[in-house]
Amino acid sequence: MTPEPSDRGRRAGLLFGAGAYGTWGLFPAFFPLLEPAGAVEILAHRIVWSLVLMALVIVLVRRLGDLRRMSGRTWLLLAGASALISANWAIYVYAVNNGHVVDAALGYFINPLVTVGLGVLIFRERLNRAQAAALAIAVVAVVVLTVEVGALPYIGLGLALSFGLYGAVKKTVDTDPRVSVGVEAGLAAPFALGYLAVLQSSGAGTFTGHGAAHVVLLVSSGVLTAIPLLLFAAAAQRLPMVTMGLLFYLTPIMQMTWGVLVGHEPMPPARWLGFALIWLALAVFSVDAVLRTRSARRPVSGDANV
Repeated sequence: MTPEPSDRGRRAGLLFGAGAYGTWGLFPAFFPLLEPAGAVEILAHRIVWSLVLMALVIVLVRRLGDLRRMSGRTWLLLAGASALISANWAIYVYAVNNGHVVDAALGYFINPLVTVGLGVLIFRERLNRAQAAALAIAVVAVVVLTVEVGALPYIGLGLALSFGLYGAVKKTVDTDPRVSVGVEAGLAAPFALGYLAVLQSSGAGTFTGHGAAHVVLLVSSGVLTAIPLLLFAAAAQRLPMVTMGLLFYLTPIMQMTWGVLVGHEPMPPARWLGFALIWLALAVFSVDAVLRTRSARRPVSGDANV
């Protein structure tokens, strides 16, 4: 059996997890600072500068040899992961910089339920009654939000599906998280660099001509992309998945609070109803996960004195 983490390890894991999810939760305050850069330009800078940071990390932790040992299948899977996380970043930056922070928060509230659904469809996992009920409530919530808006909540669903599929791909990749994050950035970097070169040569780029502070902010976007991913990896090694799942809600709660209180985004009654149904689904899902984890840890009568 996998050894239980020590109390010190749990405390460190909670700090790492809170750092990762808290940083992601603050992104709605950060990305508007990068204007007048558009969503695609910001995405390109996130990719390029996160690659620079992750390349340094891989060298410092002496993991370059992992790149030579990776199979062709692993490279293909990481290419898919790179495309999915890039799409997720692009949708998110667009949402934040165009007054759709609450829609982005919806995506991350839905994400745990989408992950469960993908587990059923892709990995043939079985649902218990509580999980099936949570998914059914989530479907009703999406229907309510669709009727309220008059169209599918594309931003929320796009974020949830892209991140859920990203997690499904990463589940099948047996590679050090630092190396996989670096490879994902490296595979996307040629496209990002090409886009930035064309943008700058056409005079439409914002990297130069907007002062040193703008340059620093664009460079720091890569750092703020990589650091929470590293904190997330460190937390995942120290905490049970149930704890990680519950900590995950910190991010959309912070995002929604920002969108409503700072961005003053509209929240008509039907939208509150849709979110309330999502929260109900998450409550059912989370309580079931906690109870199943406690049941699994409870010693069997015959093993109590072992």
